[in-house]
Amino acid sequence: MNYLVAVLSDRIQAESAYCALEKEGLPMENVAILGRGYLSADEYGLIDPKEEAGKLAKLMSSWLIPFGFVAGYVFSLSTGLNTFAWAGELGNHLIGGLLGAIAGAMGSFFVGGGVGLVLGGGDALPYRNRLNAGKYLVVVRGSEALTKQATRILRQFDPENIQGYADPAGNAL
Repeated sequence: MNYLVAVLSDRIQAESAYCALEKEGLPMENVAILGRGYLSADEYGLIDPKEEAGKLAKLMSSWLIPFGFVAGYVFSLSTGLNTFAWAGELGNHLIGGLLGAIAGAMGSFFVGGGVGLVLGGGDALPYRNRLNAGKYLVVVRGSEALTKQATRILRQFDPENIQGYADPAGNAL
């Protein structure tokens, strides 16, 4: 599945582009306008970077927290540290494991969440920002020939940006 996304400055320009695509005989079920009064980014299926960051952080925590516990326990066991005399030998090892698990949770939150926020959205974040700024997106979904035809038509409207994407999995942007 191929996608073509054109960023247009106002509603009139987006509607004119939509009408031009319709006049050229493009299947209108493959054309969408995103913006105020039309589909939102969530309704169309643009990836939310915050949601992706949360998923990545949860995925990382599922293995970092247990790994951190084991690493903290083994570190305490191998060094023989007696940091908390009141806890005894086993208590010190368990506290070391607990501190390692906390470090694993922090790692999954900061690395998984931070990296996921920066990289998880791909081009979706700039498109969301443009929608928030009052711009409109005209999205054409279909074969390569269809998106090439749409590109030729949409260039007439002097879009701020026009970008094509090939999605082999058939997912939304």
